[in-house]
Amino acid sequence: MNKSLPYITLLVLILISSIKVYGQGQPGQPPLISPEVTDGNKITFRIMAPNADTVRLSGSDIPGSMRGFLMNKKDSGVWEFTTDELVPGAYRYNFNVDGVTVADPINPLTSESNMNSWSLAVLPGNELMDTNDVPHGAVSEVTYYSETLGKFRRMHVYTPPGYEKNAKKYPVFYLLHGAWDSDDSWSTVGRAGFIIDNLIAKGEAVPMVVVMPAGHTGPINRGGFNMGSFVDDFNNEIKPYIESHYRVKTDRANRAMAGLSMGGGHTVDIAVPNLKDYAYIGVFSSGVFSLGRPADQQQGPSYEEMHAKVLDDASLKKGLKVFWFGTGKDDFLVQTTRMTVEMFKKHGFDVVYDETEGAHTWLVWRDYLIDFVPKLFK
Repeated sequence: MNKSLPYITLLVLILISSIKVYGQGQPGQPPLISPEVTDGNKITFRIMAPNADTVRLSGSDIPGSMRGFLMNKKDSGVWEFTTDELVPGAYRYNFNVDGVTVADPINPLTSESNMNSWSLAVLPGNELMDTNDVPHGAVSEVTYYSETLGKFRRMHVYTPPGYEKNAKKYPVFYLLHGAWDSDDSWSTVGRAGFIIDNLIAKGEAVPMVVVMPAGHTGPINRGGFNMGSFVDDFNNEIKPYIESHYRVKTDRANRAMAGLSMGGGHTVDIAVPNLKDYAYIGVFSSGVFSLGRPADQQQGPSYEEMHAKVLDDASLKKGLKVFWFGTGKDDFLVQTTRMTVEMFKKHGFDVVYDETEGAHTWLVWRDYLIDFVPKLFK
């Protein structure tokens, strides 16, 4: 007879009791639900914190949440907040309990940033973002060693439905995230895998491999972002890794790149100097960051000076099938985008610019992905 069994049973009971108290509410009360989608495209968030004095809800894309929403305390010790009507999509959020930021303890869905993680709420209602009954691809976490940076790195890679069942090669789309985010962001809060699944199922996109690398090469500090180190890592490590480990086509007509914010800056820093390699370029809420900078703040030659040979090479422009920009009217980078578009037009590029409603948020970036992907590899 195993004499340790009663002790193990006691531990299990203690764990179950802890889950019930902190995750599901007090004994005798209904189970706690958070997040809960309610009528009118609203979301209710809840957390059990009976001893807290103040609880706030923060969410990077929930309208009006810049300073957080003060939640209401119920007699049960549950704090609750219901949003106004929201646009269908995914929303990051967390709780601030008496000054301590915590994830939702009863929601297993998360989304990573560069230096923290968020809980994730998904509001259905957009056919192209929802999880639908269609063939689904796979999103893999891929670890590689970067000789350029001298450390292990991670990226997410989407392979389309049926990839593992055949031997054919696919076009490749490099999709870059923005500042503060991570290689996990496009496939969680960005819904990229589901969006591309749905577009393929509707016949609006061709099957493709989508590579979502980590744009930050180290912690974020007051000095800003080390843009150049990622460019080197991409050219020296990521692109060769993908082309040697995945069945992707390697000609210009079957290679695309797009990015949002910082990732849009990475896109113009990678794809334009190597224009012979990319037939499709997308820049979301971004541009050439140095444009418009006062002369006394310029460091070294300008973007135009550094890339004059490529910018004025008419032969390279012939193979560029799509050069697409999209930025919201309320985005703090809208002027940067406008100046960048004008700069490329001055050099003879056929640029498409869609200035939409919205700000610097995933609410517009998911829509831009939906607009951009059907343009690829056609």
